[in-house]
Amino acid sequence: MKLKTKMITVVVMVFACFTLAVGVALLGMQNVKNRFEHFVQQDQALLQAGTNLYAQGLQMGQALRNIVLEPANKKAYENLAAASSEFKTAHQAALALAGSDAPTVKILQEIGRLRDRQLLLQVKITALAEGNQSDAIAALNSEETPAWRELKARLLAFIQTKNAEAKTTEAAMLSFTQQMLSASLVLACMAMLLVGGSIVWLARSVMRQLGGDPQYTAVIAACIAGGDLTVDVKTRPGDDASLLFAMKAMRDSLAKVIGEVRQGTDTIASASSQIAAGNMDLSSRTEGQASSLEETAAAMEQLTSTVQQNADNAHQANQLALSASSVAVKGGSVVAQVVGTMGAINASSRKIVDIIGVIDGIAFQTNILALNAAVEAARAGEQGRGFAVVAAEVRSLAQRSAAAAKEIKTLIGDSVDKVEEGSKQVQEAGQTMNEIVDSVKRVTDIMAQISVASQEQTSGIEQINQAITQMDQVTQQNAALVEEAAAAAASLQEQAGALTQVVSVFKLDQDQYREVAPTRRPAVIKPRAAPMQPPAAKQAIAAPPRKRAEPLPARRLAVAVPAAAGAGEWEEF
Repeated sequence: MKLKTKMITVVVMVFACFTLAVGVALLGMQNVKNRFEHFVQQDQALLQAGTNLYAQGLQMGQALRNIVLEPANKKAYENLAAASSEFKTAHQAALALAGSDAPTVKILQEIGRLRDRQLLLQVKITALAEGNQSDAIAALNSEETPAWRELKARLLAFIQTKNAEAKTTEAAMLSFTQQMLSASLVLACMAMLLVGGSIVWLARSVMRQLGGDPQYTAVIAACIAGGDLTVDVKTRPGDDASLLFAMKAMRDSLAKVIGEVRQGTDTIASASSQIAAGNMDLSSRTEGQASSLEETAAAMEQLTSTVQQNADNAHQANQLALSASSVAVKGGSVVAQVVGTMGAINASSRKIVDIIGVIDGIAFQTNILALNAAVEAARAGEQGRGFAVVAAEVRSLAQRSAAAAKEIKTLIGDSVDKVEEGSKQVQEAGQTMNEIVDSVKRVTDIMAQISVASQEQTSGIEQINQAITQMDQVTQQNAALVEEAAAAAASLQEQAGALTQVVSVFKLDQDQYREVAPTRRPAVIKPRAAPMQPPAAKQAIAAPPRKRAEPLPARRLAVAVPAAAGAGEWEEF
């Protein structure tokens, strides 16, 4: 068990005992308080109410006798009414205080019944006193006085009962208070005994955990703190858990650790010098690699700009092809409209030919009718000569109309033939325009594919350029880290020397420390020269030189020291 736990246990036990004693005392005081409140608020109040009832009864008797002896005494009437009212008020208060106490309630009810009978007699005697004083005195002595004596007996019995109950309650309260006082004194004595025993037990436990005299323990601790690990720590036989035993084990462990630390510092000093030399070699090779990556990144940037320009040209060609395709589609739609118009003209021409045919038929029929009219006019002789002239004119007009209709028909027929030929040519032109539109669409699709491919190629080259740029940055950072590692190795070498001086203050036996043989330095590999770049690549490097990563300042290596245990963590050794 930890020393802290033991002390807490002792304190908790003592506190629990004192708390128990105080709790018992407080509980007893609370019980006494409750009993006293019940005594004052009920028992004592009932006793006071009984006394008040008895006093008011006496007052009513005196007032009633004054009325009988002197009926004109108004003060006596007032005294009687006041005493009667006070009696009634005290009786009601006593019933309220009795509450659920059945015997007390029964006695009070009997007193109330007797008082009601007395009240009737008092009213009767008061009425008699105003007219017949002798009858009033006789009724007072024979009726009211026996009623008052019976009521007085009940009141005195009630007062004696409550007085006895009050004395019994007082005795019980005193007895209980004495019991609580005795219990508190017993618990306090037990707590004091527990405190004394706990202190003795805690002191013996501390001595057992120390393993010896505290002064001897302090001397051993001072020797170890001063670096003397050759001090002899004496412990009692069978002691394997005391502070002195732990200090002896600590001395042995420290001697072992310090010996190993000395060996480790020698090894670290030798290895840090080799690490520094290797880091310098690696730094020179990393710088050469960084220079090559810078040249490669510049060439990739020029290639990226060229591919980007090709992608832009392909995009412009694609836009032009899209524009030509749009124009061709518009031309195709215009030709289609022309074909529709020519068809409509051809249909109108055919309708005109039909109309001319109808006119030609009408002219032919008119000519026949005019001929028939001329024949009929000839038959009529001299009377039909005028009609014959008109028929001749009509026939002549019909012939001219027929001739004109034939000429128009001939011209319209020639026009219809030409319109049909034009419609055929326009249809052929429309088919040709459709073929042109299809060809332009195919060219547009091919240019779009070329544009997409150029964009993908540009994106891929940009990713390659970014990767090379990141490689260049990483290489420069590696170079900076290598320089930092070299500085850290130098710092480590310095700290190894400082650590050797620090541990030299400890005194060790000869068999606890041995020299470390120096290790062999690795061979230094010379960095390879960067490959020569062609002239074209040299001309391609147009980008500004990148700023090399600044080497971080050398940081001294922090030595991890275990945190000391807090003073509150007291453990058993």
